[in-house]
Amino acid sequence: MKKRKMQKMQKVLTLYLTAMLSLSMTACGQKENTGKNLLPSKEADGKVVILFSPMEKTEPDAENVARSASDVTVAMAEERLGVTVAYNTYTAQDHQDKTYDEVALDRVRHNVDDLYLLNPDVILQLGEEGLLEDLSDLDSAGNLREIIRTANTVDGKLVAIPQEVVAYGLFVNQDMFDACELELPETPEEFLECCRVFQENGIETPVGANRWWLETFVFAQAYADLYNGGNTEAEIAALNSGESRYSDYMRPGFEFLQEMIDHGYIDAKKAAVSEAIEAEGPDFLAQKTPIVMAYWGAANAETAYGNPDFHLQVIGFPSSRGQMPVVSVTGLAVGTGAEHKEDALRTLDVMVSDEALLAYAQINQVISPSRNVEVECIPALQPLNEKIQENIYVLGSNVGMKVEQWGNTCRIVRMLLEGASVDACMAEFDRLQDEALGR
Repeated sequence: MKKRKMQKMQKVLTLYLTAMLSLSMTACGQKENTGKNLLPSKEADGKVVILFSPMEKTEPDAENVARSASDVTVAMAEERLGVTVAYNTYTAQDHQDKTYDEVALDRVRHNVDDLYLLNPDVILQLGEEGLLEDLSDLDSAGNLREIIRTANTVDGKLVAIPQEVVAYGLFVNQDMFDACELELPETPEEFLECCRVFQENGIETPVGANRWWLETFVFAQAYADLYNGGNTEAEIAALNSGESRYSDYMRPGFEFLQEMIDHGYIDAKKAAVSEAIEAEGPDFLAQKTPIVMAYWGAANAETAYGNPDFHLQVIGFPSSRGQMPVVSVTGLAVGTGAEHKEDALRTLDVMVSDEALLAYAQINQVISPSRNVEVECIPALQPLNEKIQENIYVLGSNVGMKVEQWGNTCRIVRMLLEGASVDACMAEFDRLQDEALGR
């Protein structure tokens, strides 16, 4: 029965890929819209659902695999429901612009769009404000992995559903490691030793970094035991009661980052103002930098690291328990005040159905949020995938924690990059915890 169901899903995927190919061939003769709003809603006729999402900045002729995968699921919803999905997009041009998260918060609060792709910290904030619809009754919600429900349930309501589980890892140039006779690092100490050896061999800055993703090192070291030691619920309860302090968990990771800064293994000033992939990507692809950090999909995307001229490996971050993936869950959500709310809910239900998620996962080669969908990954991702399949990972976002994790840790890491001491960063975690507990 399961095999027959998967064959049916494969057939659906083939049909939709054929349809998308026809659409792309038709679009070749049209003028490309390079602005932030790809298709303003006023240009669509009939039933309309407005989707707000980020648009990765790309070279004009580069293939954006993630966008293509999402477009296939949108096409399914449009055909099945007779709706038109209109895109509004935003991408910050540099560190002085408003972030995507800031813009998304404002748009949801003012009911600008219907359907939103949101990061975990925004999901938590808007969920607590009661501005996101409860998706628990959608047919597709019944197929979700338990980790997805946990990560996206706020005040008992499932407020977002992703199209992929976003796993972060270290992207390493295996050829450069081999040239320096280095094993891939398992622990923080081994990682620092690799960086030292790279510098001795003329690589001035071994780790390419940006202002968004250094917190992955912190999460791996802070929560390796919490999520993999068999006592997760009790440890989180102690944090939520104030019996334990977030600063005690976070300190080793921040001291690790400070050591990297002190030795010049990362360029803190550059990282503090750099956008993800754009800053460190060129040096990594040119084999000037052996290590960067990125999300799973970047290994498949031509616009990121999907076609390097070297042996790419994606591994977990160094921790006391070895290489540790960091998992964060973005999600599609519907605003409670959305103008086209019912159509948006139906559209979302199709976009995250097993048929749609199979199409998405096969195109983008990612981990699916549905327990019914599995796909093969490329060899470069196999080390990371093996850990996740063994349930070895830490969560970078968990709405069960009273202090929001992903956004706050990212912000406090930027404080460190800008010159704040580790003690000052820990004091900020203490302040956040006391504030959340009403102290």
